[in-house]
Amino acid sequence: MTLTFESLTLTVNGASVALPVAPGRRLSEVLREDMGLRGTKVGCDAGDCGACTVLIDGAPVCACLTPVAQAAGREVTTIEGLDMAALQQAFLRHGAAQCGICTPGMLIAAKALLARVAAPTREEVEEALGGVLCRCTGYAKIIEAILDVADPGGPPPAPAAGHAVGARIERLDGGAKVAGTEVYGADHVPSGALLVRAVRAPDAPMGFELGDIAAWCAAQAGEVQVFTAVDVPGENRFGVLPAFADQPVLAETHVRMRGEAVALVAGVPSVIEGLDLAGFPVTWHDRTDTLVHAARADNLLVTGRVARGDLEAGFDAASHLAEGEVSTPYIEHAYIEPEAGVAWLEAGQLVIQACTQAPIMDRDDTARVLGLPPEGVRIIPAAAGGGFGAKLDMTVQPLIGLVTLKTGRAARMVFSRAESMATSTKRHPSKMQARIGADAQGRITAMEFTGEFNTGAYASWGPTVAGRVPVHASGPYLVPAYLAVANARHSFSPISGAFRGFGVPQATILQEGLYDDLAEKTGIDRLAFRRLNALQDGQATVCGQVLQGVGITACLDALQEPWQAALRRAEEANAKGGAMRHGVGVASCWYGCGNTGLANPSTIRLGLTPEGRVSLHQGATDIGQGANTVIPQICADALGLPLAAFDLIGPDTALTPDCGKTSASRQTCVTGKAAWLAGRALRAQILSLSNMGAEARLALTGQMLVVSDGAGERWIDLSALAPGPQGYALMAEETYDPPTTPLDKDGQGAPYAVYGYGAQIAEVAVDSVLGTVKVTRITAAHDLGRVINPLLAEGQVEGGVAQGLGMALMEEYIPGRTENLHDYLIPTSGDMPRIDTIFVEVPDPEGPMGAKGLGEHVLIPTAPAILNAIRHATGARITDLPALPHRVLAAIRKARG
Repeated sequence: MTLTFESLTLTVNGASVALPVAPGRRLSEVLREDMGLRGTKVGCDAGDCGACTVLIDGAPVCACLTPVAQAAGREVTTIEGLDMAALQQAFLRHGAAQCGICTPGMLIAAKALLARVAAPTREEVEEALGGVLCRCTGYAKIIEAILDVADPGGPPPAPAAGHAVGARIERLDGGAKVAGTEVYGADHVPSGALLVRAVRAPDAPMGFELGDIAAWCAAQAGEVQVFTAVDVPGENRFGVLPAFADQPVLAETHVRMRGEAVALVAGVPSVIEGLDLAGFPVTWHDRTDTLVHAARADNLLVTGRVARGDLEAGFDAASHLAEGEVSTPYIEHAYIEPEAGVAWLEAGQLVIQACTQAPIMDRDDTARVLGLPPEGVRIIPAAAGGGFGAKLDMTVQPLIGLVTLKTGRAARMVFSRAESMATSTKRHPSKMQARIGADAQGRITAMEFTGEFNTGAYASWGPTVAGRVPVHASGPYLVPAYLAVANARHSFSPISGAFRGFGVPQATILQEGLYDDLAEKTGIDRLAFRRLNALQDGQATVCGQVLQGVGITACLDALQEPWQAALRRAEEANAKGGAMRHGVGVASCWYGCGNTGLANPSTIRLGLTPEGRVSLHQGATDIGQGANTVIPQICADALGLPLAAFDLIGPDTALTPDCGKTSASRQTCVTGKAAWLAGRALRAQILSLSNMGAEARLALTGQMLVVSDGAGERWIDLSALAPGPQGYALMAEETYDPPTTPLDKDGQGAPYAVYGYGAQIAEVAVDSVLGTVKVTRITAAHDLGRVINPLLAEGQVEGGVAQGLGMALMEEYIPGRTENLHDYLIPTSGDMPRIDTIFVEVPDPEGPMGAKGLGEHVLIPTAPAILNAIRHATGARITDLPALPHRVLAAIRKARG
């Protein structure tokens, strides 16, 4: 398409069109907003993330940094116009797209490389991808796909009925991701939609007064409408946990955090895009508050506590004692897709399509804020361009919903990168202390842990973190005497919420470091020390819960040979001398899947259509982890029909039952179990109808359902059956709620029905002069109970390792200073080590087909293993994260005395 603006001529994807645009307009805006080519994604508008990469005359450029005039007379190619079926197929074959928001940029960068070098080396691929960030995959499968693009092989054969679980099935929703047609929060734009922006606080705590808004609106170049707290028709308060809901949609008289919204400005995009909100009529003044919330004394939100056994006697029995403390900073989720969404009215119902991990929670909270019944709101989750926990909290939903209700028009909001980083939730900063005792044989006798977790201005998931940390701070080990206390405490700072692990990664850093101390003091190999103390089937956790299907020993055993090989490599490298010192570290993890001691149900609906298709209604949002593939795999095998017969009806509060939020590694275990139950229930109906036995085989031939065994077969004409209320010939709907019990005042009970386990080895090279650290290899052994999809599971491990590496070595969010992806560092393709993944299968008696969760688990041991490896290499004990070079050097000097 050719664009003409006076003398400007631009060719896009080989066709031409006249489209007058200002010469200085960003090329990314022209492509997305003026031409509707939304396969080009925007993650930063600063050239930091590379999501907007396009080709100009065959060379990759960031469209967000390119004025459209610079493309005059040149050929622009976007994902929509790129002929690269082999590369796209390689991405699918290798599982290289997870959430998919970076995938178009990755494909464009790869295409440019392959046009120059037909068979690039791994180093050339890493260099070519260096300007495109991915937060999900850890880059490994992207690199593998590009190196394997010449392989003409297509997708593997579809698994036969009953064999979907365990197969390396390509992501079922992957086609749209590699084609650039997946619809994310910023991609759906109804005709005539208003654009919404927020007026936000410059600091906190601050009070404010609004001035003459009507006069300000009248002075603008076009029609502008403003909405404030007085316009909120319902309860101006929300939160992910109703008992702790404390966050206003729009602040009323004062703000508790920088970036808090005090007003909304809405109008047509051409007017709103050009507004300078610095002139908005609001007067700010400082406040001297000491309490963030007047009703929460000492800024204490909640305390979590687990106590078991005689702590004093446990420490008296110890021959060795290890004590320490660790502090961790705010960590930004840094998903490549900033928060975005659109709202409109449809037959009197408010419809909101936005990035989210919790559609039912969004519906109910939005309805409450807007004074609507829950059925008055419909939430359609857009594809999520990363989430990792932060998109559990509402962001744009009530804001655009308010504008649409007040104006009757569609309303759209897209956060800038700075806005996203200033206002989104973070990993809780922590200050933790612990002491652990062991007897002369190396067995743990007692542990005491205390932690302060900065939950920021509002509650968010602070109560969950405070409750989960004491349960997990022991690690997956037998601890007969234990006391752990965690406080979630407010500050006038960014909100801390859910981030892949809910506080467990922070606590594990301290606990696993002290285990290295005890291994040294007892003279036991570090891996063997963990193996000695690992929980076994039939033993009680620190909550008094007796577990079965405990897989930590199997994980540690799987690492025995890699551990010895890694130690030999480090010894040989260090024998050469020099400033570069090599070290090896190990760390373990466990993680309970789902809510802590609370109801946690998921419901699945499964129907056979009169035409002979299987419709799976599953409301679990897929944020890249693979729910849209793994849950159908489980359901298909439970029913006994091939996966190819299934049509997925994805999350939509009007179409799918409640599958709960996508968090706490619960979807495979909880929604997967509901899918298994639904599949078995529908199968039972079919067998009863056909009078066949449990081992009968099912097949679909058009509208005919064939049920057969060794003695014969029955044919059921689905079109002849009277359809039920949902329109299905046959249907089953099943709910699964894990069997847990609330914790008592000492934290005793059964907080989770299913736990996952893992252990990792990190190998590092530390420059003892510069203080720089390079992770060279991670060996990760994880117990999945049953590996539902090895391809997707490997991707989860690699992505989790990347985030753990960032946590250990580089990530530190500083409000007001690191609100972009240039100053806030996340791992690039060049930072990633070799990752060797080992899957262990110790079936869980409660999990679907024995399966356990994985998403959170894979991040937890990475940072402590890296920090333990740094210490092994240099003696440096890092107690203040991340391990930046100046901190590493200081720790080396301290270790040397």
